[in-house]
Amino acid sequence: MGGNPTVVFVEPRRAVVEDRPLPRPGRGEMLVKTSRTLISTGTELTILSGDFPPGSRWAQYGRFPFTPGYDNIGRVIEVGEGVDESWVGRRVASYAPHAAYVLVRPENVRIVPDGISDEEAAFFTIAEIVMNGVRRGGVQWGEAVAVYGLGLLGQLTVRFCHLAGARPVFGIDLAGPRLKLLPRKPKIRPINPGEEDPAEVVRSMTRGRMADVVFEVTGNPEVIPEEFKLLKRQGRMVILSSPKGPTPSFDFHDLCNAPSYTIIGAHNSSHPRYETPYNQWTQKRHAELFFDLVIDGELDVKSLISHRVPFDRAPQIYSMLLEDRSEAMGVIIEW
Repeated sequence: MGGNPTVVFVEPRRAVVEDRPLPRPGRGEMLVKTSRTLISTGTELTILSGDFPPGSRWAQYGRFPFTPGYDNIGRVIEVGEGVDESWVGRRVASYAPHAAYVLVRPENVRIVPDGISDEEAAFFTIAEIVMNGVRRGGVQWGEAVAVYGLGLLGQLTVRFCHLAGARPVFGIDLAGPRLKLLPRKPKIRPINPGEEDPAEVVRSMTRGRMADVVFEVTGNPEVIPEEFKLLKRQGRMVILSSPKGPTPSFDFHDLCNAPSYTIIGAHNSSHPRYETPYNQWTQKRHAELFFDLVIDGELDVKSLISHRVPFDRAPQIYSMLLEDRSEAMGVIIEW
């Protein structure tokens, strides 16, 4: 018995929509009818392509068949034993996959407030990842920040650093369409390294001081050494991407010890699990702030939506993204 269309990566480079059984909530679970999901064009495409070294941590995700997705917005339509009936009808955000119906637990969802659309809310996971990276990077008011790679993570990194008071903020990418998506605000400076030298632009706009923080968001391990050229002495390099493989010939003397750089990992899993007086910024707390920023008009994510597709067209959109994702940004699946 089916009734639950679900996106599945059945093998490398092949996505399908399977009609799976409709799930039933067990004890402590809720059944959610999905409205919108957002494709992670970084993580999901890396897994689908199989483009990662054997034996790397990527391999734990790249086991096929694989059910992708972690940006799910929907409404609770049924609850299992032990769950309060008041959850029924609530709009929730969860890390559930691309499927028409999903099971979640109350303690794992974020309640989506009124005033934000389903497709805007679907960016919540990406926002949590970036907010955690900005906090781990210690971005402060008045610091200069450079962001390498302007996919979804990079686009939001530029925006959150600017909201945090960083000036100037440099967005760096070879793709012209991505550069054009940057907000047209004072001290947000797009740079195409194919047309101008990023280090010279940063040096000029920082009065020779260079960047306090550089965010690596390309996912390309081979370009990381080049990115250090923008950092001032004792600056911070934040690895916000998940690089696909080792960085060859990384010289820890020249790129860490001698200039006393700080290299910071910023994986989503480094969020604190529980809110404490010492660190309140859990994933849920970041999601709340993200929703507030969108509702208050301080953050625009609608402009980052490049594609809206019905769920039955998911295989075609994944094929397109595998071939060329330079003009794709926020890809929303409608259910």
